[in-house]
Amino acid sequence: MRPCDCLYIRKNLHVDIGYPLCNYQHHEMNKQIIRLAVPNIISNLSVPILGAVDIALMGRLESERHLGAVAIGAAIFNMLYWGFGFLRMSTTGLTAQAHGANNHRESILILTRGLLVAVAVSVSLILTQSLIANISFYLIDASTEVEQLARQYFLIRIYAAPAALSIFVFHGWFLGVQNARYPMILTVLMNLLNIGLNLFFVKAMGLKSNGVALGTVIAQYLGLVCAAVLFVRKHGDLLDGWHVKEALHLPDLKRFFAISGDIFIRTLCLVFSHTFFTAKSAAVSDTILAVNTILLQYIYFLAYAIDGFAFAAESIIGKYKGAVDIRNLRLAVRHVFIWGIGLAGVFTLIFGLLGQPLLYVFTNKFDIVKRAFPYLIWVALTPIINAVAYLWDGIFIGATASKPLRNAMIASTFVVFLPAYFLLKPLGNHGLWLALTLYSVARGLTLTALAPKYILKDSPAESS
Repeated sequence: MRPCDCLYIRKNLHVDIGYPLCNYQHHEMNKQIIRLAVPNIISNLSVPILGAVDIALMGRLESERHLGAVAIGAAIFNMLYWGFGFLRMSTTGLTAQAHGANNHRESILILTRGLLVAVAVSVSLILTQSLIANISFYLIDASTEVEQLARQYFLIRIYAAPAALSIFVFHGWFLGVQNARYPMILTVLMNLLNIGLNLFFVKAMGLKSNGVALGTVIAQYLGLVCAAVLFVRKHGDLLDGWHVKEALHLPDLKRFFAISGDIFIRTLCLVFSHTFFTAKSAAVSDTILAVNTILLQYIYFLAYAIDGFAFAAESIIGKYKGAVDIRNLRLAVRHVFIWGIGLAGVFTLIFGLLGQPLLYVFTNKFDIVKRAFPYLIWVALTPIINAVAYLWDGIFIGATASKPLRNAMIASTFVVFLPAYFLLKPLGNHGLWLALTLYSVARGLTLTALAPKYILKDSPAESS
């Protein structure tokens, strides 16, 4: 038997007969990763572009308080929406495994479960908005003027919750069925609408930070309509004979909530660390809050770019786990890291060479730019460090190995990040940035140590 014959057997029957991998397999794996990653990168990068436009709009107003208000308001919604990011991640991993097993019936039920949970959660958020606002602004130490503006921003934007969380589910489901093009269309369209609406409300209507919130609400509901149209156009036939009652099957619901619960805790730790960072920045001064808000945009650009490969990993790893194809699963892990670390290296060069000029994209206030110069070193150090954690996140989510993912994040947050912050507090803002960097190192190291047991072994450990 020739190696190309065994390739056919491995590809179609998932049988490993011992021949080494040939160039064709590597080429096909790279094609698959790029086909999924490039649309994800395009859609992901449009998200920080929106944030950058908002910051640029606020950074050019007469007072820096509007910039601080949008930063704090956005941080609160990061806590809420990223906290419920399990709606996308659980949906992606479970759908990809159903897709890999050719169980299309189960895939539509996973979408239904996700949407039902999204609606229930979003209604709860709207009903408890006053409580959420009071707790949030109690925890975030900002000036009275900034807090007042941020509270107005929050009370407007909270009404986008049903659309925002439902879009999470649609994104996850499209990725699970190996369709990265629709999430790209949705995200880019929604963010272009958001940018246009924000410019209109801020520049034409003079609404300032409130205009940014209102533009976001309208854009997200338009995005939800677009998601529903795309689903019906491509996958509407899956609804034949479909009943909501099937999605409420208790064992399947338990599995969905078990995985989602782990990812929720993991994401809550992630959002807590970044919100804590923003809150401690605000406690120093409004100027340091503005400086760190701008520098975090560099980190967010990196995260959204590398997440293109992390999202591709969710889709591919889930598919191969569902198909019980461990050899291709391992191959996918290897190639995802090659692409992701390579892209991180490009960002290292960009941040190192263009870090200072890029500051003027976000603000025209020289005092803020000058105060940011000493902290650019931390931004230049982050790309490869952060990329390792981001890529492992995608791999563990695709394999629905949610418990180790949760445990790694808890350890990184409460054993490394918080103690590091308090020990390094005398170093001021440099200490704050060093604590955040050590946190990223811990995330990458813990997941790397857990991967042989939960991802790379012949029968990857179940999450629940």
